[in-house]
Amino acid sequence: MRLDDAIDGYLAHLERERGYSPNTVRGYRGDLRGLAEHCAAAGIDDAAALDIEALRDWLYASTEAGMGKASIARRSAAARGLSRWVAAHGGQDVAGRLRTPKRDQHLPRVLSRQAMDGVLSSLAAAAAEGDPVALRDLAVVELLYASALRVSELVGLDVDDVDLERLTVRVTGKGAKERVVPFGRPALDAVLDWMRVGRDRLADPAKPHPALFLGARGGRLGQRRVHELVTGLLEAVPGSGPHGPHTLRHTAATHLLDGGADLRAVQELLGHASLGTTQIYTHVSLERLADAYRTAHPRA
Repeated sequence: MRLDDAIDGYLAHLERERGYSPNTVRGYRGDLRGLAEHCAAAGIDDAAALDIEALRDWLYASTEAGMGKASIARRSAAARGLSRWVAAHGGQDVAGRLRTPKRDQHLPRVLSRQAMDGVLSSLAAAAAEGDPVALRDLAVVELLYASALRVSELVGLDVDDVDLERLTVRVTGKGAKERVVPFGRPALDAVLDWMRVGRDRLADPAKPHPALFLGARGGRLGQRRVHELVTGLLEAVPGSGPHGPHTLRHTAATHLLDGGADLRAVQELLGHASLGTTQIYTHVSLERLADAYRTAHPRA
């Protein structure tokens, strides 16, 4: 099997059978096209001729080109996945011993409760005028914070995904996995105001759309607009670190643990496949506790 054909088959498998997101498949495609080019320069154009040394040489060349650890780790994962797919189709799994460099772990930026209250209060004041975009933006941020959703999950919500009686949303997360996530009364109030007052004013009567959140032209709200909204809000909040919507997800998870939530419950809420991914928020909570101690205790 030609290496290019193997790559195409593996990517189709990820998209159609494994349910990988378009962004993930796009990233793997770029990585594996780079592998194919590297192998072609070394005279390897058949998947059967691919070996561990060629893969290691490719990752070494990527490192020498200045690629970061996170990108190298993704390339390594892509190569291992491709190798397993080739083995399942009559070839050999040559990447089983391919090591992944450890990523540098940075604690995520988290807003304090007071800062989060300030962000929501400013949005609520703007929404009080009844402007449909302001009503939508308040509902967006309330729901992001209340349910710790990813942006892709939020903009993918349809009206029918929201259970206003049980205060839950049905979310389709990574790998097309569904989960049901709760939200609180403030988010409910914001969503109801948006649906009752704002949504119809942005909707196109000639082209009804099932999306919960609509953009200015009546179609589904885009991820870029949500990024712009949240980034603009958080840039005004003191503190270094990223300003995007994922900060609200980090903040929600940390506030849940600060309030005594069980780690596995938070894992389920976030839709993490591994508990280890969720455990970073315990480090954030401990760091916040240590900061509070150093600030407040007279013998710190």
